[in-house]
Amino acid sequence: MNNAKHAAAATLAALAFAIATGCQSTPGKPQPASGNPGVQASDVRQPMPADWPRDIRNQPMFDGVSGLPIAWQDLVATAASADAVIIGEMHGHEQGLAVAAALFDDILARKPNTASLAMEFFERDEQNALDDYLTGITDEDAFRKAAARTDGNYPPGHRAMVEAAKSANRPVIAANAPRRYVRIARTEGYDKLAALTPIQRALFEIPASLTTGGYRDRFYGLMGGMAAGHSEDGSEPADVEAMVLPFYRSQNMWDATMADSIARAINQGDTPVVHVVGQFHCDHDGGLVTRLRTLKPRAKVLVVSMSGEWSKQLTADDKNRADVVVYVGE
Repeated sequence: MNNAKHAAAATLAALAFAIATGCQSTPGKPQPASGNPGVQASDVRQPMPADWPRDIRNQPMFDGVSGLPIAWQDLVATAASADAVIIGEMHGHEQGLAVAAALFDDILARKPNTASLAMEFFERDEQNALDDYLTGITDEDAFRKAAARTDGNYPPGHRAMVEAAKSANRPVIAANAPRRYVRIARTEGYDKLAALTPIQRALFEIPASLTTGGYRDRFYGLMGGMAAGHSEDGSEPADVEAMVLPFYRSQNMWDATMADSIARAINQGDTPVVHVVGQFHCDHDGGLVTRLRTLKPRAKVLVVSMSGEWSKQLTADDKNRADVVVYVGE
């Protein structure tokens, strides 16, 4: 399995744990890079090549379709003119998060009065905690306590983006559904959620249907593979559908809620909305991107995805992955 597939598998491993337990994810903590929980991503990293660009704004980046190189200033110009910029991150990847923060900084410089930030990693019921901090009602310590932020789930790259928005007096959108409701989607289904009160319902979106096509296939392939990795003989279990479908319901509710959050910001003119999310949600026209484009078919959506390889050209695995693929190393 190459590094990109390792990252996707690790993202889904964290996803499965978060949905199953209802706990906050810890994007700052290295996730398992293989079926062996003792092997961490940090254990298998290769050193930065001597000729690799040290400037965070000079990482190799390419058009995801043509493979042609893209200059940083061209990326910023395109992003600033979009309605939404979806940044697919690798959770806890310091270099990738630094690139995302630099891109948001430069978008803010071009659109200081309209740009906004949205994040998968804040849930809608944490919006007040965010707003109190952004408007100076609380200090950072109080904000971290109210929003349950730790060094594990609030890495430096995320903090830099929130601080940039705060300095520019621009909104930060808590875009995701609270995990207690996501867990219900998995364990009891959407009918239970549909029966909740309007105040509760405002914290999440129930998708009318589940995303089909390649996104579903990739999700089922990775989650089914994880199940096989834990079976005694390594074979795929016969009840993959029964095992994976509840998790896929949760994944779709995350996608639907985040897409709705971004669409609302677009409607309010807070553009470009720079949304930072785990890359599985957006790579290869993932569920989040598909839903956003359905909600806002005329919106200009730019997808930028980080790739955890030391490559100075677009690799075959990354072709059509995103509008722009940025290589940030292992």
